[in-house]
Amino acid sequence: MTVKQHRDTRQRKLILDAVRRHTDHPSADQIFIEVRSTDSKISRGTVYRNLNYLADAGEITHVRVPGADRYEIRTDFHYHLYCTGCGTVRNVPLEYHHDADRDVAEASGYTVFRHRTVFEGLCPKCQERKRGLTAPETALHDV
Repeated sequence: MTVKQHRDTRQRKLILDAVRRHTDHPSADQIFIEVRSTDSKISRGTVYRNLNYLADAGEITHVRVPGADRYEIRTDFHYHLYCTGCGTVRNVPLEYHHDADRDVAEASGYTVFRHRTVFEGLCPKCQERKRGLTAPETALHDV
């Protein structure tokens, strides 16, 4: 049992380090590919389980969006933008509104701890592409 716990801890550190290296919001598959280049024996299931563990432990943030959920190292309360054109996820540079938690609690009788908001729309590059100002790219663009 000690060997498995040690391996899980080492693998968890590899996964956390991979999330830390990203300035964007990588998917579990992106993290898996990155970690697999360091540890060829790590399984996709191990990466998914450890990402969920790290999110539950508050060490990373799990962002639920269509297609593939994303992860990030930033754990403070903040909002996200999801581009329905290319799938890009970005942080919203606005202050988190704790008063919304209070308002919902008062209206519902719930004890509200936080809210998670993902705004959906088209990023500037996809807006340009939709207007026909730029040619479609073969791969998702970076932000």
